[in-house]
Amino acid sequence: MYKNRLSLIGFSGKEPERKFTKNGAAYTVLSLATKTSWKNDRDEWESRTEWHQIIAWSQLGDFALTLAKGAHLQVEGELRSREYESKKTNSKQRVWEIRVSSILKLDRAEKSAPEDQDHDDPTQEETAA
Repeated sequence: MYKNRLSLIGFSGKEPERKFTKNGAAYTVLSLATKTSWKNDRDEWESRTEWHQIIAWSQLGDFALTLAKGAHLQVEGELRSREYESKKTNSKQRVWEIRVSSILKLDRAEKSAPEDQDHDDPTQEETAA
């Protein structure tokens, strides 16, 4: 039995970007930051941020395009690697990406202004005139 499944919770690091494969298939790329914190030997807090490249296809890619920089997200998917020829170094480079199957937006919904709320108070009874 094999399992390649991961779940990450973090914040998007930049605006999502729409890209296309050589055959014209659209996908969306976004970055996700996760952070780990710990106390060192001197009892001081240290932290480390990891950046993950997220790849979303089809309707999930369309949804990912609506996410703004700084969005709090949970993504689930599969870890994949690929190689490409670097033009800068003239050598093969390997990158690790998460091909997502689920994106959950964890941001709290914005509160509506008081004037946008319904003014009927259901706790008050109407009196007949």
